[in-house]
Amino acid sequence: MKNNFEQLVALAEKEVRRTLDSLPAPLRAAAQDVTLAFEDMPDEELVAEGFDPGTLGLFTGPDRAEHTGAQHPYPPQITLFIENLYLFAGYDLDVFVEEVRTTYLHELGHYLGLSEDEIADRGLE
Repeated sequence: MKNNFEQLVALAEKEVRRTLDSLPAPLRAAAQDVTLAFEDMPDEELVAEGFDPGTLGLFTGPDRAEHTGAQHPYPPQITLFIENLYLFAGYDLDVFVEEVRTTYLHELGHYLGLSEDEIADRGLE
């Protein structure tokens, strides 16, 4: 059975809530400052900017240090690309849920100011 976008988003939302609940209180509090969005895949504009069409997630906006210190026109946001995550998971819902967790934590790491190397050191690549 092929899952539809709304079903996959519901699973992703549930996993993000579970992930947040598992974080230490200071990280959970910091994560509350980041909005979460779900898209099927990167749009043409993002791809034209050089993003891989197979991107699983994206953090945009100011990181935590920038966000607390100044005014920015856009709030920090994590976007999870649901169709790409599902495809990456080989259409396996258990793998999809695991990848939602990993991708969310990866992008949250960017908000917290971690570099790609620091994120990889934590197993969130």
